[in-house]
Amino acid sequence: MSAEAKGPRLWWRRGIKGPDGKRRDGYWIIKDDGGVRVSTGVRSARAGKAPEAAQDALARYIIEKREVPRERHRSADAVKIADVIAIYATDCAPNQARPHEVRGRLDALLSFWGEKTLSEVTGRSCREYATFRAKPVARRELEDLRSAIIHHRREGLCREVVEVVLPERGAARERWLTRAEAARLIRSAYRYTETKGPRRGQHTRRHVARFILVALYTGTRAGAVCGAALGKISGGSGWIDLDRGIFFRRGASQRETKKRQPPAELPVRLLAHLRRWHAQGSTHVVEWNGKPVGTGIEKAFRRAAESAGLHDVTPHTLRHTAATWLVANGVPLEKAADFLGMTVETLDRVYRHATPGFQKEAADAITRKPSGTRSGTRIARPAGG
Repeated sequence: MSAEAKGPRLWWRRGIKGPDGKRRDGYWIIKDDGGVRVSTGVRSARAGKAPEAAQDALARYIIEKREVPRERHRSADAVKIADVIAIYATDCAPNQARPHEVRGRLDALLSFWGEKTLSEVTGRSCREYATFRAKPVARRELEDLRSAIIHHRREGLCREVVEVVLPERGAARERWLTRAEAARLIRSAYRYTETKGPRRGQHTRRHVARFILVALYTGTRAGAVCGAALGKISGGSGWIDLDRGIFFRRGASQRETKKRQPPAELPVRLLAHLRRWHAQGSTHVVEWNGKPVGTGIEKAFRRAAESAGLHDVTPHTLRHTAATWLVANGVPLEKAADFLGMTVETLDRVYRHATPGFQKEAADAITRKPSGTRSGTRIARPAGG
């Protein structure tokens, strides 16, 4: 019995030991059916999430593996969804704000839809995909599938309209940190010391403490914090003006998206930390071994949170916390929204409950006797009260 076809995928091969006895970094290869092995030329010390460069190599391999048909006005049952996704990956994904994330979602779609045709995209199959993925990200991936199908039709490659049915949005997270919890989280990351291995005795989570401080006191998304430079440098990433105390979250070459990233004025105490880190030789806000971490903070953050006894927080919780604190301290919604890069409507809908005196006027009025009521009228006591 022949092995089940799995298609192209990334695989990390462990590095060999050198003459000095130390193991070299492993490297990422592309495994394909039929024993095909293709090097990506990308190395890393350990397995886990594949580096962006390796993901790019996989995407190129999938696209170049065969010629994608672009015949016009075909019927839905003659068009493979794999072709639709490949065309979208070629035409549109490179122009997205985070192309490597788009490619990752497209790979996930291919694992379910790759052998299906457009005529098989129905409400039922979309619900089956949500069950298959069993993750909240299923909705976001189906949005990419919808975009790919729309692009395919606008190119004149399919004569039929195919609709993607999206699952319901998940409930908004309400978790935010108290001041005591935030202090505990920062302290846990800053003081943590490795107890074993080659880094035994070293503080290996202080870069996480930096991330927490900046994300918490600016309400900035994780990717923008991790990619920010201390001072303007070439490359077009976000940066911090250490003289004027302004965080330019979006670099000059980065596209504006629906997730707004306006400049933010930094708190004085946070700016003092940033200037000190720069004076100590740092070139970026969050660094590991002297290099910027990019966007790879999730695993280290999760471990720091668990060490602090906080098992239900994510990097995005810090943005949620910043918004809650601003509203709770009485900052006008317009000013808070401008600082966070959020619409006033979203801030009002999600965080208004934190406003001082939230519904107090209505709560006081509900027990007040209306004018003209007889003085002897009282609110009935609950039974047994």
